[in-house]
Amino acid sequence: MLRLPSLALTAALTLLPQAALAAEFDGASLGFAWALPFVGILLSIALFPLLAPHFWEHHQGKIAALWGLLVLVPMALAFGPTAAVHALAHTALLEYIPFILLLLALFTVAGGILVRGNIHGAPGTNTLLLGIGTVLASFIGTTGASMVMIRPVMRANDDRQHNVHVIVFFIFLVSNIGGSLTPLGDPPLFLGFLRGVDFFWTTTHLFMETLLAAGLLLALFFVVDLAIYRREGRMRPDPTPDNPVRVVGGFNFVLIIVIIAAILMSATTDLGRITVLGTEVEMSNALRDLIMVAVTIISLKVTPKANRVENGFAWGPIKEVAKLFAGIFIAIIPVLAMLKAGADGAFAPLVALVSNPDGSPSNAAYFWLTGGLSSFLDNAPTYLVFFELAGGNPQQLMTAGAMTLAAISAGAVFMGANSYIGNAPNFMVYAIAREGGVKMPSFFGYLLWSGAILIPVFLLLTLLFFRA
Repeated sequence: MLRLPSLALTAALTLLPQAALAAEFDGASLGFAWALPFVGILLSIALFPLLAPHFWEHHQGKIAALWGLLVLVPMALAFGPTAAVHALAHTALLEYIPFILLLLALFTVAGGILVRGNIHGAPGTNTLLLGIGTVLASFIGTTGASMVMIRPVMRANDDRQHNVHVIVFFIFLVSNIGGSLTPLGDPPLFLGFLRGVDFFWTTTHLFMETLLAAGLLLALFFVVDLAIYRREGRMRPDPTPDNPVRVVGGFNFVLIIVIIAAILMSATTDLGRITVLGTEVEMSNALRDLIMVAVTIISLKVTPKANRVENGFAWGPIKEVAKLFAGIFIAIIPVLAMLKAGADGAFAPLVALVSNPDGSPSNAAYFWLTGGLSSFLDNAPTYLVFFELAGGNPQQLMTAGAMTLAAISAGAVFMGANSYIGNAPNFMVYAIAREGGVKMPSFFGYLLWSGAILIPVFLLLTLLFFRA
């Protein structure tokens, strides 16, 4: 069924003047048609859940596979099956498998941490809860922190007449901005780590930006929540019985330390290398990936199943991520080659857009373009696109290009909060809140919230940090 469209695309690529078919990938010789599958899968992820949610739910894996095949089949025909297999192995072994295994480990461990009891959602308490979730996000991921904190926050406010704003700010802070300080926090940053960015680079280089953004939003939330709290007057009867607050599944916190240690080990230890299908794999990285598998299994063994049930834990989200990112990582192969060509490739207009007249990078443009696309497309591949556009050399970007890399990182992580589809936890929190009776705003209603609250914050960040 896929044969005819694949061959048709191959023919089109062959006829394009820029698409010279060489023995190896030369980004400068690839025509823009090679990027169409990547554009297609991102648009599918952005639009199908809104326009055809039931179709998307049942066929997302097939759709991702289709876009992946529309790259692999033409690649095999144009460059030869060996080149296609080696490109696929390189992407799978060095990026996709480590990426998915980290997410799997964090997802499983976070799903085993359960907060029981009832907290009364006064403004100070709510602000404290959001602050805790914001800090947690950089250590157990935005998805993990959202899973751990959303139900306690909802229980704390289930007697409030107006609680929509609490969940909206939760998405801003816990599901997005809080994940900016380590590669564990948000998938784009882990992809940067896999590309050679030091583990604690974002901790030091995004600390002030994160502190300012989170501090402003927490302060604004307290003011808004206090005004609403005072206006509400007498609360409704609390539907949640009073119980002491306690955290169970504490052994999973030990497993988080193991995850961090494994990542640091892989970045600092040389255990030799092996070559698999033309790809050189460092043994320390392979050991790190095995540790992620072991952590996942141990967490499942030591955490009572009842705790996961109470936490609303399900495998659906991680399965969806695994299927979609398989397609994304394949579709982005030629795009990354084209971006490496810089001004000599098909993306020359984009290079001009993020460059100052003297040729230096425009950090404000990197921040807003990375963030703008991350608002509606997946922020992980968006980060990769602009990482490569900025040169793709981690040593250069961490030093002379530090402000540019900070702008890309902040744009990808912070502006995922601009819409429900900007980051994976956003829609999960939205769905849980609606199921719990919170009258969440529509897709466009949420855009009004984010536009009114987040855009001024991001403009301030631009003036203070990314103007040069």
